[in-house]
Amino acid sequence: MPVQTDDFGEFYEASYRRVVGLVAAIVGDRQQAEDIAQEAFSRALTRWHRVARYELPEAWVRRVALRLTVDAARRARRARIMSTLLAAGQRGASSDRYDAHDPLQATALSVALMRLPLPQRQVLVLYYLADLPVDDIARDCGISVGTVRARLAAARHRLHRELTESDEEVPNVR
Repeated sequence: MPVQTDDFGEFYEASYRRVVGLVAAIVGDRQQAEDIAQEAFSRALTRWHRVARYELPEAWVRRVALRLTVDAARRARRARIMSTLLAAGQRGASSDRYDAHDPLQATALSVALMRLPLPQRQVLVLYYLADLPVDDIARDCGISVGTVRARLAAARHRLHRELTESDEEVPNVR
């Protein structure tokens, strides 16, 4: 059966920005989010004859993108470890993507979000930004509903703590 690229084009146009936005909120880097989304959509295109028949093809793309974010986080973590080992003994070198003290670089919320562990960040973004119900998040992430709820609770608590601590660090300027 030939791939219906017209149908895929419509699907891509309707879904791409939404998927990129979700991934960007998870990884904290728009360019990386676009790369991940493009890879997820590329995989969907190669399987379009099957994916197009799914009730929610975008959920399939989202699931692939989530797995790719995990892979990207692993690669980044390995790179940070390697750079830390190479820079051992040097003080002040930071491998963090964001500098919490540079207001031009990121908002307090985005910095706090990036400090969350990836699994917590994923469920938080899917729940609040994608407005997905817990059952859909569980399906997309391949985890139980209870795990989603536990990660959401932990993420909310940690995000609150991160934001409260960052408020305390900022002097009151009038």
